[in-house]
Amino acid sequence: MQKARSIVCLCLLGLIWVGCKSVAQKKAEAPYGPTESVLEVVAVLRRYVPDDTYRFPPPTDFTGRNAYRSTLLRMESIESIHANALRSGYMKPVVHFSKGRSLERLRAYDLAQNQYLEVEKLDSPLKEEAQHSAEVCGRIHEAVLIGIQDPNPMNEGEKVSQEAADQTPEEVTQALEERVALLAFLKDEEKGSHYQYVISEEIERADQTRAAWFVNNRYRIPDGQLRALAELQRVVRRHPGSKNRLEHMLALAELYDDLAHEYVDAVPPASLNFDPALFQDLVDPATQIYESVAAHDGTTQKLEAARRLEAFLAFTLTVDRDRFTH
Repeated sequence: MQKARSIVCLCLLGLIWVGCKSVAQKKAEAPYGPTESVLEVVAVLRRYVPDDTYRFPPPTDFTGRNAYRSTLLRMESIESIHANALRSGYMKPVVHFSKGRSLERLRAYDLAQNQYLEVEKLDSPLKEEAQHSAEVCGRIHEAVLIGIQDPNPMNEGEKVSQEAADQTPEEVTQALEERVALLAFLKDEEKGSHYQYVISEEIERADQTRAAWFVNNRYRIPDGQLRALAELQRVVRRHPGSKNRLEHMLALAELYDDLAHEYVDAVPPASLNFDPALFQDLVDPATQIYESVAAHDGTTQKLEAARRLEAFLAFTLTVDRDRFTH
């Protein structure tokens, strides 16, 4: 009798243990399981739509992926996997609208506009907002097409770069100023909505494109070195609240770094033509900026700046100590 009771107790304990383990496994596996509904995806996206992506990095999901990109991928997966369930079209406005919200944060404004236009064709509470979003995305897309574009080095980048190189500094600045002016006007109209952050990012992108052009063409234009430095300083000055502020500072320090190396290569320190004061004018800003960025704890730029600073200081040691004060 006692033996039978022991067996029963062991069986009960085994069932309880298996049940607990199953629940624990479900809890552990649930976040990594496939998305089961459109509403689940929309709930995540809706939480992040108002985020200020100009000042702060884009949100990420549990996998570490950009939340807007993951939303787009999950929506496309749901459309593919649950095509039969969505055949009635009752969720069609939500799907298109959500894809539009994701695409506009991925700088695909023309594609986002197309998604919003699909919502306009449907009888949905989202129709009015979709009309407005389609107009805004269309205006942003038209604005960003003005002026030179950032070349893709992996896709006919040489051709694009040559076309941009043939332009004069005045043509480049005038076109990009027109782009920024249109975006700034639209930003004022959209003040208070999430589009003000989207547009701020595009204005910053235009300023970066302008500075990059001057850096890449500094040997071709008059006073190219000074103008390139001025353009990079302009980006740092115009976007102090940007999430990319440290990257802008590193770009400026890197140019000072490059100029110092180029000067030493062109005018060896051992020659009489070497100007220690001029070299110092290049070393001091680079060192100060590297040190400033390296002081920001918890950022990836801190590591990059610290390593660049070490390499730059090691380079300065190659200069004649009698002619350069460390």
